[in-house]
Amino acid sequence: LPSVALGSLLLSTGVSAFTFQPRSNDLPTIVTSHRSTNTALSMGLKSSLLRTAQSHPVATAAAGTALATTAAVKFYLDRPSRTYSETSVAREYDEWTQDGILEYYWGEHIHLGYYNEEEMKEGYKKKDFIQAKYDFIDEMMKFGGIDVTVDQGAKVLDVGCGFGGTSRYLADKLGPNADVTGITLSPNQVKRGTELAEERGLSNVKFTVMNALEMDFPDNSFDIVWACESGEHMPDKEAYINEMMRVLKPGGKFIMATWCQRDDRLVPFTKKDKRDLRFLYEEWTHPYFISIEAYKELIDATKLMGPVKTADWVTPTIASWRHSIWVGVYDPRGWIFKPHRYVKCVRDAYCLERMHRAFNRGLMQYGMFAATKATN
Repeated sequence: LPSVALGSLLLSTGVSAFTFQPRSNDLPTIVTSHRSTNTALSMGLKSSLLRTAQSHPVATAAAGTALATTAAVKFYLDRPSRTYSETSVAREYDEWTQDGILEYYWGEHIHLGYYNEEEMKEGYKKKDFIQAKYDFIDEMMKFGGIDVTVDQGAKVLDVGCGFGGTSRYLADKLGPNADVTGITLSPNQVKRGTELAEERGLSNVKFTVMNALEMDFPDNSFDIVWACESGEHMPDKEAYINEMMRVLKPGGKFIMATWCQRDDRLVPFTKKDKRDLRFLYEEWTHPYFISIEAYKELIDATKLMGPVKTADWVTPTIASWRHSIWVGVYDPRGWIFKPHRYVKCVRDAYCLERMHRAFNRGLMQYGMFAATKATN
């Protein structure tokens, strides 16, 4: 179909290329006169295309149909389907958790993976997709200065915990005296996270439905506040930062990973940039993104934190987007028996590719943040 569609497109635009070989007597006559060459070539090409269409009516009709179908599908996929609303995040994550497709491919961790330089050189598809996510957590712990010896028994808050993969991992790493709480807007994620914790015999981790912008916890409640890929869904980034800083104890550690858009104060967005960002916002129910620089300014504005360390982790994480598509291609068992989810799977795969391209060209950045709360 792509070849036929391309042929049809070329025919419609008058370009002399075909997806099939024309007969020799279909070739246009080239007139070499300097005054008539262009006209004759154009007339000859048009005549050739007309004769080709007449000679191959079935192929021409198929090409036209394929082109129209391709255009219609792209038009459909380019129209975002999950615009943000007050209830959209909880609803979408409830559905993702219930259908099980995300868990089948991504395991317990709904965040990108980490691929070091050597793994990228060897080919990211050679790395285990799930292991990449565990590696990401380990690298994020290092970035935030979390030490399994020093921070044993810490009280940890996981803001936007998904179905609790990271919460359980931290609870296990930091030992039985640790106390880990994961919060999410999705009741289904709380249910599934609790089930998995019980299966693993982890009694030091719990999950609850709670709005990260209005947390019920008292001030200075946690030794570590961890947030991985939850800021994207927050409709008020300032309140999001303020709440996390509020519940962190003096001397406590703050670690955050989140998708960010380029700082348009330095490089203004083009019309294409704005269109692409709108798609990324509205296809996966994000209200908006902000830049790494803007997040740092919000943290600094609280006047509660010490120096903020930032980084852009696009390079070690970008392989995750296409890798997540390939695992679904190589092993279709996660979705093939769920035909009612086919359209959703296609849309998600398309969005994954759009995400890859946005990060690859610098429109998007992978923001990393770490800071310690001041003690005075």
